[in-house]
Amino acid sequence: MGYFYGRKVNYYETDQMGIVHHSNYIRWMEEARLSLMEDLSLSYAEMERQGLLIPVLSVSCKYRLPFRYGESFQIQLSPLHFNGIKLSLGYRIYDTEGKLHTTGESSHCFADSSMCPRSLKKSYSHIYEILQEWVLANQEDNV
Repeated sequence: MGYFYGRKVNYYETDQMGIVHHSNYIRWMEEARLSLMEDLSLSYAEMERQGLLIPVLSVSCKYRLPFRYGESFQIQLSPLHFNGIKLSLGYRIYDTEGKLHTTGESSHCFADSSMCPRSLKKSYSHIYEILQEWVLANQEDNV
């Protein structure tokens, strides 16, 4: 289960060793997260216009196998925790053969423009309902 996002590795994402630089995996996780939001009809730009921000509280990444220029990858994005104030997501990055290359997690909160935490359920119930439905539909048995 979960949400899937994928694309090819760009040349500029590689380092002198010819492999993807470690910082790009964090960027890929953000791309997957924003793609999920768009697919759920939750435009991040629109949320910002409404005064809602989703800052990163923490992010981690475990590198198992490298990617190289031109290879394709797919990120499986799964919910780990959601309570309407905080959201934690898990990431599993695979190659086209299904081999796991990288795992990661990110934790976020929902905040106003002053960076004060906001309850989606109270202040943005439409967003809460959409995310809650996705979380419930995509929770894994081991979460």
